[in-house]
Amino acid sequence: MSYRKRPAVVMGAVALTLLLGAGAEQAVAAGTGQSGQQALPSGTGQSGQQALPSGTGQSGQQALPSGTGLDRFYGQKPAFKPCAPKLPPGVPAVKAECARLKVPLDYRNPKGKQAEIALLRVPARGKDPIGSLVLNPGGPGFPGTEHAALMAAVWAKSPITERFDLVGFDPRGVGASTPALDCYTDAERDRGAKFSSVPAGVDDWTEQETRRLVEQCAKRSGGRQVLAHVGTRDVARDMDVLRQALGDEKLSFAGSSYGTRLGAVYAEMFPKKVRALLLDAAFDPLAGTYERRVQQATGMQASFERMAASCATKQDCPLGTDPDRATKVFQKLVRPLIDKPARTSDGRGLTFEQAVEGVTAALYTEASWPVAIAGIAELKAGKGDTLLKLRDSYHGRSADGVYPNSLEATLTINCLDEERHTPKQESALNRAWFKAAPFSDPGRPIKEARDGCEQWPVKPTLGYPYATGIKGLADTLTVSVTRDPITPHEGGIKLAKTLGGSLLTVEGEQHGALVAGNACVNKTVATYLIDLKSPAEGARCKL
Repeated sequence: MSYRKRPAVVMGAVALTLLLGAGAEQAVAAGTGQSGQQALPSGTGQSGQQALPSGTGQSGQQALPSGTGLDRFYGQKPAFKPCAPKLPPGVPAVKAECARLKVPLDYRNPKGKQAEIALLRVPARGKDPIGSLVLNPGGPGFPGTEHAALMAAVWAKSPITERFDLVGFDPRGVGASTPALDCYTDAERDRGAKFSSVPAGVDDWTEQETRRLVEQCAKRSGGRQVLAHVGTRDVARDMDVLRQALGDEKLSFAGSSYGTRLGAVYAEMFPKKVRALLLDAAFDPLAGTYERRVQQATGMQASFERMAASCATKQDCPLGTDPDRATKVFQKLVRPLIDKPARTSDGRGLTFEQAVEGVTAALYTEASWPVAIAGIAELKAGKGDTLLKLRDSYHGRSADGVYPNSLEATLTINCLDEERHTPKQESALNRAWFKAAPFSDPGRPIKEARDGCEQWPVKPTLGYPYATGIKGLADTLTVSVTRDPITPHEGGIKLAKTLGGSLLTVEGEQHGALVAGNACVNKTVATYLIDLKSPAEGARCKL
């Protein structure tokens, strides 16, 4: 895979997690919990307890007097040492250094069990750095250490890398941080371990399986206490500890996809500690799980149809010459895989779920459409290698069958961030999903879909809507692509308005714009991050 395409695929993987990751994404009337119960208000702390008002200081508590137990975490000085970051083939090497940061697993019990956060820093190229720019690639569940190294390569000649140390961290439970979230073995992953109720009707979770899921995740991740403390509000607290440890009075942050949720929640919890927030491919902070998942399904179907229209102009398009019939053509190709997987050269076979995942992964950026089309053409001939490779690339599967924990982390974090569904609500969500995205519909009746998080040991801790009514917040910059298939442009508009910040609209067909290498986007975000100058109202770029 070429260097230019890799970043887009990485970000596409991040966003696909939101579609197919357990727990799923937002909706049900804003402010209403999935079980018909009142959702926790924005600013709700762990275990359903009400957090202190926005801006009351670090970790949601009043000013930290000596002896609270948190001051020792805020007083850390990470010991950075040279390290060699893992980068995709073809990406130039960067000089990096790594360290670890200690944080309390439960901020209400700072003397209890601790977590360690993996850090990676690429020092600024210039002699007069502003400070650190903390990065998050999205997910939730994707490691920020690798992302920081990648962005250092993407921005190699940008004034951003001249003026900032780029700092990535693997959020608690993710990547190299410990304890690490783990729910399935590699063999179980190869056999199609469940991460979502989609596609309902094919292999739905039973109540017993949702109980077993909690037991497996707890046993392999370090206990139920770990599962209770990996939500976004805990990560935002960690990020404030990191800010202090890096020596920055205020935070400069760039987050993509889920990273926009993390940035917005940090702004809600620590508004006076924000210097700059760059938010790319925004989560809508006002939409609940049901609503946003349906928005995503609608966006994916639109992207599939635009891919089909592009394919129809070429000879031998496997979806046919009529884009209006492309969905039915695709369904005819993939639905038989439910009962009989397509053959692959490694003998694993390609299932229905894997075929849909492979195509979906390629929809995140127009540059990957030809790969999906080639895979569909190959499937038409009875083979599934290309689509399986797309699926494996998204899952991060190595050639020897080893998986990272990114999707297990996605599942677990979403169990704390997303609204909890009853079987009736989860079934309704699946029906709405397939109506909005029929290319992914297996054509089987939905009897009773279950939320994989229904037996989780604690209630969700994020609360909807979030990041509203923040006072004293510095100007933020939201970057939103007009035809983003995962985080619709309307969500970017809403996030910018909710935060009272600026908006850069980017015309294009892609999930996110920061990794696109676009001169207009790069110049705009560099001016914002370095000089704190936002673009004029109505500013636009084109990919």
